[in-house]
Amino acid sequence: MRSNESAKRFAARDLAYVALMAVVIAACAWLQIPFGQIPFTMQTFGVFLAVGLLGGKLGTLSVIVYLLLGAFGAPVFSGFSGGIGKLAGPTGGYLVGFIFAALVYWGVTRLFGDGPVPSIAGMILGNSVCYVFGTVWFVIVTSKYSFTAALSLCVVPYIIPDLLKIALAYVLTLILRDRLRAMHIL
Repeated sequence: MRSNESAKRFAARDLAYVALMAVVIAACAWLQIPFGQIPFTMQTFGVFLAVGLLGGKLGTLSVIVYLLLGAFGAPVFSGFSGGIGKLAGPTGGYLVGFIFAALVYWGVTRLFGDGPVPSIAGMILGNSVCYVFGTVWFVIVTSKYSFTAALSLCVVPYIIPDLLKIALAYVLTLILRDRLRAMHIL
């Protein structure tokens, strides 16, 4: 019976971490700079911090919870917006792409471990998959841009900032993971 109670506490703790990281991603969405069709936000930083700290499974679940909150109307997306319309709109593919980014990170770190090279590679590859998914979605929904034009509008201006966000997420993951583990929180 004692081990069953321990498993329940572990599950409750995991759910609390998932919820907390979904809130962190939302807070990162609210930090925005208007920039063309797609605002510059810290969402990808939040996504990669979630998977870095919690691992692929719980980190991906955090992203899904975040997106579900937004889909049901909670103002968790950029500009304090929410609703299924935001997900179905021109930039919704980048939001949905966060799931694929997290899954790619999970797959890479599961196959190659969570050392520096696999973790950073998983984040970069995950972000690239998010770019492709979001750009294809953008082209389909707007129907006025070629894929190449959409890339130059929706991806190219964000590459350097996203690489900086990935670097920040990785460094902060290392710092927080060590400190939280030392305090027996993670």
